[in-house]
Amino acid sequence: MNRKQFLVTSSLASLALATKAFPNNISAKQKLNIGLIGCGARGQSHLDELCKRSDVNILALADPDQKWALPECQKILERFQKPKAKIFGNGNEDYLNLLAEKDIDAVIISTPWEWHIPQGIAALEAGKKVGMEVSGAINIQECWDIVKAVEKTGTPLMFLENVCYRRDVMAAMNMAKTGLFGELLHLQGGYQHDLRAVKLNDGKSPYGKGVEFGDRGFSESKWRTLHSVNRNGELYPTHGLGPIAMMTDINRGNRLISLSSIATKARGLHKYIADQAGLDHPNAKVKFKLGDVVTTIITCENGETMMLSHDTSSPRPYSLNFRVQGTNGLWMDDLNQLHIEGQTKPHQWESADTWFEKYDHPLWKKYAQAAAESGHGGMDFFVLNAFVECCKNNEDFPLDVYDLATWSVITPLSEQSFAEGGSRKEIPDFTQGRYKIRKNTFNDRMEY
Repeated sequence: MNRKQFLVTSSLASLALATKAFPNNISAKQKLNIGLIGCGARGQSHLDELCKRSDVNILALADPDQKWALPECQKILERFQKPKAKIFGNGNEDYLNLLAEKDIDAVIISTPWEWHIPQGIAALEAGKKVGMEVSGAINIQECWDIVKAVEKTGTPLMFLENVCYRRDVMAAMNMAKTGLFGELLHLQGGYQHDLRAVKLNDGKSPYGKGVEFGDRGFSESKWRTLHSVNRNGELYPTHGLGPIAMMTDINRGNRLISLSSIATKARGLHKYIADQAGLDHPNAKVKFKLGDVVTTIITCENGETMMLSHDTSSPRPYSLNFRVQGTNGLWMDDLNQLHIEGQTKPHQWESADTWFEKYDHPLWKKYAQAAAESGHGGMDFFVLNAFVECCKNNEDFPLDVYDLATWSVITPLSEQSFAEGGSRKEIPDFTQGRYKIRKNTFNDRMEY
């Protein structure tokens, strides 16, 4: 099995809310009634995955885009021979009417980043279990706000970080937890993904040669590009941070202490516009704030260091830049190689393929066939399966609100750090000391 085949074919601690009963308890024998808030590209991907299940009803869809997003979702339901969903498309606030629907047990939020926390809080207050798509936070306060909402309502939230379920990542986690790398010292992750075409409309704009965004953009270019115009920092931290946080027991016996961020100059998006449409195009005059390469260094209470890399404006192959290094050896994702002292040749790399087969995670061994045709190399099956099954069985989510807050707060802190010349910023403990007694059972979980 080579790496491509491995990737493609391929509970956790309580929220310390024992005194609060989760609302909308659902018998494991019943179907889960879900509403989708956000029906763009990611929402449609979730819908496609959910429609494959026989234990889910999609009752409602909320999105202000009635010309593309909502009709596309109805087409997906029709393709899977599912009943049409009730539509809530009357402006940005119509999702509140979806939340008022009493038959809905849970919602999945896949909206532009700035809407995640307000919509999540509203859903929690309405008693709906929440699956929230990933992003960096807009500010530090909203991270505290979502934590307090879960603690106040007793309604659980799952952070839908699918990369925690990537097959090689779970194998590497298995290696780490069995001690193959020794004591962990340094870990890396990142989001290195050429999104120039996505940010600048993917050539679909009727106004130009694929260099439009904002009101004249399509899909993500309507909103995501504006973050690159107005912000500079680690804007999308959780794909890289989530897996290495789970490997190092963050929020479960260990915690993130501080960070420092630096960034290069911003050149990639301007060059793309100039190359595609010429220097005379109005968008060639836009001053993008986001540095092409952002680097963030993080320290942990137990002595590990981490490095995150963000690069969405450069011509490059996709990479999450994982590195897991311990006292016995290391794995490097981009090389697809590892070195283990005493088990591989001295001073030489060895292909990780055979090691991945040996340490393939039990979840992948059990569900690989079910995940074979799911999005992102099967990761989407696992993250949604965990969400649905935990909702149905009233079990704690494997990735919870404390993970959401801790991983997402990296963004505003990195913005502050860069603005202050790379200054050290302390990372809040959103568990307020409970991380000391919470247990990490992610790697031990054999279901969901």
